[in-house]
Amino acid sequence: MASAQPGNASSVRDLLAHPRGGPTVLRIVLGTHLRRLREECRISREAAGDAIRGSHAKISRLELGRVGAKERDVADLLTLYGVHDEPRRGQLLALARQASTPGWWQKYSDVLPSWFETLIGLEEAASVIRTFEVQFIPGLLQTRDYARACIRLGNPRASERQVERRVELRMERQKMLFKDHAPKLWAVVDEAALSRTLGSNETMRGQIRHLRELADRPNVTIQVAPFRMGGLAAAGGPVTILRFLEPDLPDIVYLEQLNSALYLDKRDDVEDYLAVMDSVCATAEPHSKTPDLLDGLRVLDGLKKTL
Repeated sequence: MASAQPGNASSVRDLLAHPRGGPTVLRIVLGTHLRRLREECRISREAAGDAIRGSHAKISRLELGRVGAKERDVADLLTLYGVHDEPRRGQLLALARQASTPGWWQKYSDVLPSWFETLIGLEEAASVIRTFEVQFIPGLLQTRDYARACIRLGNPRASERQVERRVELRMERQKMLFKDHAPKLWAVVDEAALSRTLGSNETMRGQIRHLRELADRPNVTIQVAPFRMGGLAAAGGPVTILRFLEPDLPDIVYLEQLNSALYLDKRDDVEDYLAVMDSVCATAEPHSKTPDLLDGLRVLDGLKKTL
C-alpha cells in the first residue's frame, strides 16, 4: 500500500492514547511518519538503510507498514532525520513499541496468511466498512455453520483441525461489531448468495435468520442486490472499502483473490471503487426492505419443504 499524507504530532498522541486496530494500523502510521521525515531531509532509502544496517528494501517495507520496527532502528532513523525534540522522539518510539505488540489474531498464525492478517487489523481500526459480495454472505455476517461450509469449499485440502481453526478466527473477527465504538458495517449481498444452498438447508435457514437479526442492529446496514439488477460485473467481484477516523490513514480498497489480496489506497483507485460501490448501493433494494426480503426467503423455504 502507498503511504498517506501524515497528520501532526497530536494525531500520534491521540492514537497512542486510544489505539484502534492493534499493530497493523500502528505500523502503517509509524511508517507514514518515517517516510515523510526521510523525504523532508531528502535522504534516499539506500542511505536510510545503511543507517540501520539494512537495505533500501527494508526501509520500503517499514515505511509501508508491512513489518514491525525495532525501537533501536527507529531511534537511529530519527537521529538521521534530525529529530532531536524529546517529546516527538518519545511519541514515535512509543509508537514503535506498541506496533511490535502482537494482535489477538496472532494466536491463529498457523492458519492466518500474512495478506489476510492486514485486513483483520484494518477492520479493527475502521470506522466504516463497506462490502459487496456476489457469491457468498460476507465473512463478518456469516454463521458458524455457513462459515465452515465456505472454508471447506475454499480450502479443499485443509484438515478438519485447520477448518475449525479458521472458523474460530472468523467468529473472533465478528466480535468487533458488538463492541463499544463498533464500526459501521454496510453490506450489499447479491440475491444469488442468499438463494444458493451452501452446506445444508438448515445451514441456510440459520444464516438467513442470522442476517435478519443483524439487520436490526444500529451499526449494520444490509442491502440485497436482486437478480433483476444489472451491471454487477462493473465491480469485478467482491469489494471491501475501509474508512478510518485516524487522519494518517486513507480509505483503503481490499480485493481478495484465491491465495492473495490487493490493498489499494491511491486516490484515483479508491474513487473508482467508491463510485462503483455507490452505484451498487443506489440500485440495490434499500435496507428498510431487507427484513421483508429475508422473511420472504424463509417463507419460500418453508413452502419448498411442504411440496
